[in-house]
Amino acid sequence: MENRTKLLLSLSLVALFAALTTAGAFISVPLPFSPVPVVLQNMFALLSGMVLGPLMGSAATALYLIIGALGAPVFAGAKGGLAVLLGPTGGYLAGYFLASLVAGLISGSPRTVLGTRWLRIIGATLAGIIVIYIPGLLRLNMVMNGNWPKTLTAGLLPFIMGDLVKGAVACLITPRLRSLVSDIYHA
Repeated sequence: MENRTKLLLSLSLVALFAALTTAGAFISVPLPFSPVPVVLQNMFALLSGMVLGPLMGSAATALYLIIGALGAPVFAGAKGGLAVLLGPTGGYLAGYFLASLVAGLISGSPRTVLGTRWLRIIGATLAGIIVIYIPGLLRLNMVMNGNWPKTLTAGLLPFIMGDLVKGAVACLITPRLRSLVSDIYHA
């Protein structure tokens, strides 16, 4: 495959995963006791890294965040702008970028002929979830004036089970998606 064709393919995949992350924001369930809604964005951020690898996966998430920062309504609740990034959910959004990078680093590039072991995929998923929570909880705690019990109740405890289910779904579909991407690059 020509270099120009590979570049166009890479750019298309980055745009596709940025669009999928955006779609995940529109599947949003607000919780009455928390400023943090239940969304599918985190699953797509993980998938971008695990399917596309660290460079393209984090580029997809960065593109999504830049579009949102510029004001496009791509964040949960059809919101956009810098105020969202600086608000109570801004840490989670930053965590999406870190998660796609970390999950991509652990799972590796899909362009290798070798398959990805399940243990790596599971490890990438769990590490990605943790990496989302760290800046998310730190930022939310700042908004909640340093009240850690309130922060954990509003930003962690109601989400863990759902995030593990989304992580399991990501684990199940990652091998096939990685194989598709690898096949396209090796065609």
